[in-house]
This record gives sequence, structure tokens and C-alpha cells, in this order.
Amino acid sequence: MKGYVQVYTGDGKGKTTAALGLALRAAGAGLKVFIAQFAKGTHTSELDALARFADLVTVRRYGTGRFVRGTPTDEDLRVAREGLDEVRRILLAGQHDLVILDEANVATHLRLLPVDSVLALIDSRPEHIELVLTGRNADPRVVEAADLVTEMHKVKHYFDAGVPARKGIET
Repeated sequence: MKGYVQVYTGDGKGKTTAALGLALRAAGAGLKVFIAQFAKGTHTSELDALARFADLVTVRRYGTGRFVRGTPTDEDLRVAREGLDEVRRILLAGQHDLVILDEANVATHLRLLPVDSVLALIDSRPEHIELVLTGRNADPRVVEAADLVTEMHKVKHYFDAGVPARKGIET
């Protein structure tokens, strides 16, 4: 089976959720999934759910446990780039059917990851691996390199009315 490159971007809710839905579908079909989460470090409920599929789904997080605001620290850069190196090794090993780079677009936008390195990763992936990149502010070159691009557009969001993130829904 040929794999494609998918990008989920935009300012609306649902990018990670869409990627995790694809991971669930893939695991249900017996496919091996690797999820690399960039710029995330706090615990979220999807980690608990995905742990139930540990035989097929591996999750690694490459964040320092805080949101990056402004200029990334040296530690932010180190953790993100070590993560990208690990993802490169995972891709080249070819043992996973689906690889998700959650918030990779945010990581390139914040300059945690060089866009050229992400593009090289896209180009070097084995043909059978489906690759998904999520996060707002996708670089136009990543969009161009993708086979499928979905933009989530916020029309209305309860966060704007002051509703905090809810366990099991947003966290």
C-alpha cells in the first residue's frame, strides 16, 4: 500500500483529534502507529486512551512541559531536534505504517524545528508510510509537499467566551 502525506492545519479545533482518529482507525486495522508530539509536554487524556493500544501505538513527546512563548530556549530547541532525529530513525526503519508528527507545523512556525529538516523528512520517508503533520501555521512549502491538506477554520469557539479546557474534551 502506498502512503501519502497529510497536513491538518488552520486556527480551528480538531487537528490533533483528526490525527488521533486516524491512528485509532489504523490500529483497528492492525497497522503500527508512531505518534511524535512536538511542543506538548503536559499530560492529556489521549495518552491514557492510547496506552490501551500499546501493542500497536507508540507515543513520544518532545516538549519541555510548557508552552513556548516568544523565543524558544536552548532546552526547547534541543528537545524538539532530538525528537526529529528519533522520528527520522523511526521512519527510515520502516516498521510503522502511520507516523504522526503532532504540532510539527507549530514547531516549525516557532522555529523549534527547521522547515528544511521537516521537508527532508517528508522526502526521505519510505513509500509505504502514511505521514501526518498537524498544527496551525503550516509552512507553505510543507503544504506544497503534502498530498492532502485540510484546513480547520474556527467559526466560533467557546474558549472565546472564557470556557477553560475540559478534561476528556480538550485535555
